[in-house]
Amino acid sequence: MLALAGLIAPTLAAAAACDSLPLPPSCLVPPGPPAASSCASLPSHDDLVAALILATAQETSGLNNHMWGTIVSRDGIVCAVAFSGSGRAAQWPGSRVISAQKANTANAFGLDASSSSNGSGQANGLALSTANLFSAVQPGGSLYGLQASNPVDTAAAYDGAASDYGTTKDGLVGQKVGGVNVFGGGLALYDADHKLLGGVGVSGDTSCADHFIAWRVRHALGLDHLAGVGGVSGDAARPDNIIFDITANPAGGTGNSASGFGHPTCINTGDPATLPAVAP
Repeated sequence: MLALAGLIAPTLAAAAACDSLPLPPSCLVPPGPPAASSCASLPSHDDLVAALILATAQETSGLNNHMWGTIVSRDGIVCAVAFSGSGRAAQWPGSRVISAQKANTANAFGLDASSSSNGSGQANGLALSTANLFSAVQPGGSLYGLQASNPVDTAAAYDGAASDYGTTKDGLVGQKVGGVNVFGGGLALYDADHKLLGGVGVSGDTSCADHFIAWRVRHALGLDHLAGVGGVSGDAARPDNIIFDITANPAGGTGNSASGFGHPTCINTGDPATLPAVAP
């Protein structure tokens, strides 16, 4: 009994020390690594680096910039952050958090067949790229205000040493960054069973090129099994592809999208029909 009391007393003392401010370092619990159940089925940091380098080299549209890329799990947890250049300064610093926003958005507004039950839901799922959201969030659009609905957690976004950004020690890893982005570069990730596992986001070039590069990254990672999954593009072989159907609005503004999900063209815009068809 005396031995037990000797163990309990230090524990109670430590607990009491955490009841006052400022908290001592021993009371502060740093963010842990991503939960195994959340990120285990998704590509590793090295996989993302390889896919990002390959996709950036393959895509010739846009400005020919290097890119940031982020993968999040279905729970919105950041699993990997990477860049394609020779170092973290080889691509726009601001694009790191934007890539995480895009990954979060594509995951947050994507569905698979598990959404269908009790007479409602999407029988085969529904994939919306961040590019599909541009027109819908403009004033008068069907999703106006969506971009302000889930703000970025800035404490998570800029956590850790800047020298670790884009590495396995990036402070974003293991955290929920949130954020909604409404231009090209974010795509949902579907496995061979058409199960939605999370999202990938890339940023660093024009928003159009970002979409094209994200598409090639997803393809390289083998997580583009969207055949039969619903989308708004009108192209069954590319259901969540970018749509260029915005025409000038005589009254001014951003223009009119025939589908309601259109995206503006950019400098040196590519042809979306040339992107790889999704996998079965």
